[in-house]
Amino acid sequence: MDSNLALVSFRDADIINSENTVVYSLNMEVFPSQLVYIVGRVGTGKTSIIRTITAENPLLKGEGSVCGFNLREIRKSQVPYLRRKLGIVFQDFQLLMDRSVEDNLGFVLKATGWKDSKAISERIEAALRSVDMQTKAHKMPHQLSGGEQQRVAIARALLNDPELIVADEPTGNLDEDTATGILNLLMRINSESGTAIIMVTHNREICRKWPGRIFEIKEETCTEITTGPEIRQEKEEEKSDEAE
Repeated sequence: MDSNLALVSFRDADIINSENTVVYSLNMEVFPSQLVYIVGRVGTGKTSIIRTITAENPLLKGEGSVCGFNLREIRKSQVPYLRRKLGIVFQDFQLLMDRSVEDNLGFVLKATGWKDSKAISERIEAALRSVDMQTKAHKMPHQLSGGEQQRVAIARALLNDPELIVADEPTGNLDEDTATGILNLLMRINSESGTAIIMVTHNREICRKWPGRIFEIKEETCTEITTGPEIRQEKEEEKSDEAE
């Protein structure tokens, strides 16, 4: 991927949730290897931006492209091809609870066009090894801890060598120590493989500990902030709201 070409580009794009506009006139470019955060209070539209990137939410106003696909013109039949270029990590893991770790990953590969059983097995082994879960392939999801389930979810996101990982509150259901391990894993993937990451989070400490570009949603707009004071001010405002 040409490092000068944006993986994600929005120009004056309105982001919707159902029929309601939640973010007006979004301007954003994300390039290969970058780490980008989207922060803001609950309900401000962070996840709606992710759903627009993955073509789950339509883009009806403005311009947008993801991994070479025009979001205004993309056809339903093209959406699976877009998503093959993305790795998606959810807060609640979204593993299939009725099948093993290996079968979870195999299901994704077969759904994205893989047919050779040997190639599938090798790819699953490599993806699990990359997240230190190579000994858990036979386990069922309920036999794993929350952190282990999220590692499997990250392995699933890596199966098709994505250009971009979008992570929606990936540590929201994890304790602090487990969350740190997951974040270290994501940052290692970003630094070693050059996979770009867009992460939605409400935890401002993450942005400080693992620095990246930060887009903040506030008053129905999403703008890039470049220094720490804005983060600290927002955190103080949140504390003030809680006190009231």
